[in-house]
Amino acid sequence: MTVSRQYEIHNVDAFDWLDQAAPNSIHAVVTDPPYGFIEYTPKELEKRGNRTGGIWRLPQSYDGQKRQPIPRFTVLGQREHQQIEGFFTLFAQKLLPVIVPGGHVFVATNPLVSHLAYLPFVRAGFEKRGEIVRVVHTLRGGDRPKNAHTEFPDLSVIPRGSWEPWGLFRKPCEGRVSDNLRKWHAGALRRPSQDEPFKDLILSAPASRNERMIAPHPSLKPQSFLRQLVHAALPLGTGTILDPFMGSGSTIAAALALELRSVGLEINREYFLLAQQAIPLLAALKVVSGARITAVGRSPESAPVRARGAG
Repeated sequence: MTVSRQYEIHNVDAFDWLDQAAPNSIHAVVTDPPYGFIEYTPKELEKRGNRTGGIWRLPQSYDGQKRQPIPRFTVLGQREHQQIEGFFTLFAQKLLPVIVPGGHVFVATNPLVSHLAYLPFVRAGFEKRGEIVRVVHTLRGGDRPKNAHTEFPDLSVIPRGSWEPWGLFRKPCEGRVSDNLRKWHAGALRRPSQDEPFKDLILSAPASRNERMIAPHPSLKPQSFLRQLVHAALPLGTGTILDPFMGSGSTIAAALALELRSVGLEINREYFLLAQQAIPLLAALKVVSGARITAVGRSPESAPVRARGAG
């Protein structure tokens, strides 16, 4: 476990932690869950590291630049779909009592499997409040017929991915939103400014080279995007944001950059150790975006106190 003034991170199974968490103790969740019941197994991670394929698609180089491997969601079958839906069913059920009334949950997903994540949240008792569309253009391919792209040069087997959906859910408020805000400091989304609403369409470049050097995680999200989400997630700027699947800690870093309280959980020891080093460095980056609140950078705070154990 690592603890500092503004954040704490735990090397722990998220479901075990949620079982022990106090009711109504978390005010918002911003997370990119692991959809990998295949790609994050040791065998497939080894293939990814060796760039020998497996479920990790190896995009073609472009202009001499190697592209990062990405998972092949199209190869998931019925059994994997059932596993994903079961995972989110358990996640939503365990999260509901821990989050305060009116607390929002931002969940990253993929157009091919988003329905498997969304329905469990609604069934568990959350309200679906919309969907954040992260518009992101990359140079990655993968839309042409495999091993037949020269034979069928004018065809695509799937639309070229240019956006990433983030499901937005809310635990039902106690009474009116205004009353819930006064009691629980939750129930609404913070605007970038009084004159500008929080919007469900956000233009977003991929994580920068500096970010990827600091935190080489396969699903790294850019600070310019995450800082907009964590800013919106705490409407009064108070409370605690949880990322139960924090990876290299980019959500926790975004909260730290905006001086918001956060808790991160990560079961993978390697990623947890990476997050310990990466969080203050990512938080210190100055980023440029259309939203003013993301152009916040800060100096890394003094080294956090590190507690022993996985706690």
